[in-house]
Parts: sequence; C-alpha cells; structure tokens
Amino acid sequence: MPEIVHKTDVEAEKPQLQRPPMYHVVMLNDDYTPMDFVIEIMVRFFHKSEDTANKLMLQIHHQGRARCGLFAREIAETKINQVETASRTSGHPLRCVLERESGDQ
Repeated sequence: MPEIVHKTDVEAEKPQLQRPPMYHVVMLNDDYTPMDFVIEIMVRFFHKSEDTANKLMLQIHHQGRARCGLFAREIAETKINQVETASRTSGHPLRCVLERESGDQ
C-alpha cells in the first residue's frame, strides 16, 4: 500500500528561498568626463529620467559619487561593464564600482 504524504510534511520539506545579495552600482567622479555624457549614461543604462539623471550627475560632481541602482551581483557587474565600455569608446575615463548592500551579511 502506498505511503500517505500529508500536506504539512511536503511543506516542511520545501527549501527556504533566500534573497540573493544585492549590490549598488556606484558611479565615481572624475575631472574629464562631460556632465552631459554622465546624464546620457544614466538614462541609457540605468533607465533614469532626465531629471533624476541630472540630480545624480550633480551628486557625483559635488560629492564624488552616487548610487545608480541596486542589482544582483551579475547584473551589477554587467551594468558596470556597459558603462565603462561606452565610456572608453567615447574617450572618457568614467568608472563605476560595486558596493554591497549594507543589510546583507
């Protein structure tokens, strides 16, 4: 005779899914990349509005850095690669770095 499995037994065996570690993409200031190019990058790769992109660009300019988005590690690395490739292609030294979300351990 087949063994009867109760619903609570099946639920207890389910693996607990955890949120993956998240990373901020942080854009860094430099003295060479034009402000308009930074805004273009924000709109193109981070899907920011022109207004938000302008505010972030000013934050980068005045504070030296700004967080552009929060992503899983692989996506954040892809974003950085896209930004830096577009920057080098255009002759600019714009850089981004990863910063792990502080709530993750």
